Amino acid sequence: MKLAVNLINFGPSATPATLESWVDLAEGLGFHGLMTSDHVTVTEDVHERYPAPFYEPLSTLGWLAARTRRVAIGTTVSILPYRSPLETARAFANVDQLSGGRVILGVGIGWAEQEFAALGVPFRRRGRITDDYLTAILALWGSDVASHEGEFVSFRNVHSAPRPLQTPRPPVWVGGNSEAAMRRALRFATAWHPLRLRPHELGETLRPMLRTLAVEASQPVPEICPRIRLRVTERPAPDETRLAGEGSLEQIRADLEELESEGCTWVLLDTYHDYHVEELRHPEQHWSMYQAVAAHCFDLAAETAG
Repeated sequence: MKLAVNLINFGPSATPATLESWVDLAEGLGFHGLMTSDHVTVTEDVHERYPAPFYEPLSTLGWLAARTRRVAIGTTVSILPYRSPLETARAFANVDQLSGGRVILGVGIGWAEQEFAALGVPFRRRGRITDDYLTAILALWGSDVASHEGEFVSFRNVHSAPRPLQTPRPPVWVGGNSEAAMRRALRFATAWHPLRLRPHELGETLRPMLRTLAVEASQPVPEICPRIRLRVTERPAPDETRLAGEGSLEQIRADLEELESEGCTWVLLDTYHDYHVEELRHPEQHWSMYQAVAAHCFDLAAETAG
């Protein structure tokens, strides 16, 4: 199982120098991936959770391709309806080439209604738009000359080179805990990317549901690559109220061991808690938690990731 860092690319401490420190942390400690968040327009509903300055992911990933040497880089998640799928497909293909085949496209349908309005994208149709755009992106990645006829985007004989370096395609992670997200993962993705799990929730409810839907759809079960909250405390946290990844280092290690036993191939650790903007002023507090996990849990990651 591989462990990744959720890079905080927004908020009062987000600067080029701080972003470089995140990169140095992830690669220096031996994490396997570095993932960024996505917003295009910081409307009021976005600002309440993800305040400016916000370094949008496509340009940031291009920089990360040159700045990193080893870690996978990607999005958790890219909101597909915000951009033309031709732009998204080309950007991620280019980054995959420039990084030597290290890109992951994490996708979601989005939630910020004001941002959708500012971009002129119909909020209530975002699920269908995402499905159409995913179909188009996979077509563009699959052929040097691609065509697609869809409800929201159509094109003929588009030359798509350079296509991604990874074959048959870069990993696609579909984010979200809903049944709709699971169905979308089964149709389009290499992995399902659930968020903020509770202890035992994956094994008790979500993974059985995914398996049932896979049987109904006659599709293989995709990989499971969750994003969990990371909050290290000196004392154990009550199991009845905590999320997976919260509590003492012993509890966090047990959570990671359980996720590995449930077949997770990646776990993304996210230190941004409940949208408390003040905590964004002190990135060193986030870095110290990753350092503690690396010291206490990396034998697990090394054993399972090879």
